[in-house]
Amino acid sequence: MGEAIIGRDAEKKILKDMLGSKEAELIAILGRRRVGKTFLVRGYYQQQLVFECTGLHEAGLAEQLLNFSKALQQAMQSAIPPATPDSWMQAFTFLSDFLQTKIKAQPVVVLFDEFPWMHTPKSGFLMAFGHWWNTWASRQPQLKVVICGSAASWMVENVLHNRGGLHNRVSRIIRLLPFSLRESEAYLASRGIRLDRYQVLQLYMAIGGIPQYLKQVDKGESATQVIDKLFFERNGMLKTEFSVLYRSLFNNASYHESIVRQLAKKPGGMSRTEVITACGFTTGGTTTRLFEELEQSGFIAQYIPFEKTSRDAVYKLSDEYSLFYLKFVDRARAMGSGTWHKMAAGQSYNSWSGYAFEAICQKHVPQIKEALGIRSVYTEASGWRYISKQGGAGAQIDLLLDRQDHCINICEMKFSDKAFVIDKKYAAELDNKVSVFKERTKTKKTIFPTMITTYGTMQNRYYTGRIVSEVTMQDLFG
Repeated sequence: MGEAIIGRDAEKKILKDMLGSKEAELIAILGRRRVGKTFLVRGYYQQQLVFECTGLHEAGLAEQLLNFSKALQQAMQSAIPPATPDSWMQAFTFLSDFLQTKIKAQPVVVLFDEFPWMHTPKSGFLMAFGHWWNTWASRQPQLKVVICGSAASWMVENVLHNRGGLHNRVSRIIRLLPFSLRESEAYLASRGIRLDRYQVLQLYMAIGGIPQYLKQVDKGESATQVIDKLFFERNGMLKTEFSVLYRSLFNNASYHESIVRQLAKKPGGMSRTEVITACGFTTGGTTTRLFEELEQSGFIAQYIPFEKTSRDAVYKLSDEYSLFYLKFVDRARAMGSGTWHKMAAGQSYNSWSGYAFEAICQKHVPQIKEALGIRSVYTEASGWRYISKQGGAGAQIDLLLDRQDHCINICEMKFSDKAFVIDKKYAAELDNKVSVFKERTKTKKTIFPTMITTYGTMQNRYYTGRIVSEVTMQDLFG
C-alpha cells in the first residue's frame, strides 16, 4: 500500500461506482497542477490500473508517440520496446491489442494523464481518441478510462463540450479542489506533523490546500520557518513555481498572469471592466475566455454582490499561493533565510493576513453555517458595497449570509494572534455598516452582526448588545 488518501470522500465514491458499473466508463478529472489528481487515481485504482500514459509538456507528435510506446512497454513488462506507432490511430490499435489480453472478468483501468498535452497541433490525437472510444473502448464493459488534465479550461472546451466524436461521452466529471483546512490538518498529521490550528491556518494563508506544497513541511518546523524555506531561501520550491504554474496550464499564459497580477493589487476584488482596463485588454470573446479559464482552474473566483446579477460580479484572486507570491516574493529585494521572520512583524503582513483570512472564510462558508446552526437553512453568500456619490458614508461588507428564514448574518472577519477587541471606533464603523446596508437595500430581514475571528472576540461593552453570533478558527476546521 502507498500513502493513504486523505479526505476526497465524494471523489472516492465516484471512483468506486465506476468500478462497479456494468459498462465502459470515461471519467474526466480536472484540477490545477499539484492538487493530487494522479495520486488519487493511482492510489485508489492501484489494483486495477493496467496502463498509464502521461502527456509531455510542449513536445511534438513524434516525441508524444515515442512516449506512448514506452508507456506500453512498461505496461507489458516487456524487455523489448514495441514498435513506435506512426500515428495516434495506430497507437490506439496497439493499445486495444494489449488491453484485449487484460480484460477478463475483473474491471481494468487506463489512465491518460496530462491529456491536453498529448493533443499537439495537427496530430489528430483527439479525433483518434474519440474514434477509439466509440468503436472499441465503449464496448468493453470492464474498461474504465480516466483522463486527467490540469488545463481545466482545455478539458472543458475540448472534451466536455466536444461537438465531434466525444460529444456527451464522458460519464463522470470530478473537479478536484485543494484541501479544506480540516483536510490540510489531517494530511499534515498523516505525515507525522502536528501543528496547532493557528499555525496550520497561517500556512494555509500562504500556500493554500495544495497537497504537493503541504508535502514540503518537515517535522519540527513552525509555519514561519516553512514559509521562509519555501519562498525565501535560495532554492525554495515556491520561489520558482509561479512562472511554471501558469505556463503549464495555459497557452499565452502572459495574459492570464496579468489578470492575476492586477487582482493581487486589489484583494477586495475588481469588476470585470476594471480588470480589463487595468490590463489594457480590449473587451470581447478572447477576454471572456481568459476569465473563464482562470475560474475553471480555480485561480480566481467570481462573487455576485447582494441582490445583483452576474453583470455586477466582482472578481477576486482566490489562489492563496499566487496572492502571497505576488505580495511578498515577486520582485522582492529582501531574500535569504530569516526574511519571513522579519516581514511577519511588519505592516504589510497585517494588511495581507486580513485579506488572506477573509478569502479563507469565503471558501469555508459550509463550516461557518454549521457553526451558526443554520446548515439546513437555504442561504446565499455574497458581498456588498456602497460608495456614496455625495461624500457621505459608504460601506463594504465582505461576507453576508442571506437566509431563507428571513435573517441576514453580516460577517466581520478579523485575523489576530489573540482575542479580537472591539473598540469605540470599530463599534461605530459596525453600526454605520448595518444602518447604511438597511437604508440602501430596504431589507425587511433581521440583521445579525457576526464576528469570525481566530481566537474569539473579547466580551466588552462594545460587544454586548451589538454582536449576535460568533465563529472562531476552530469552527473553520469543522
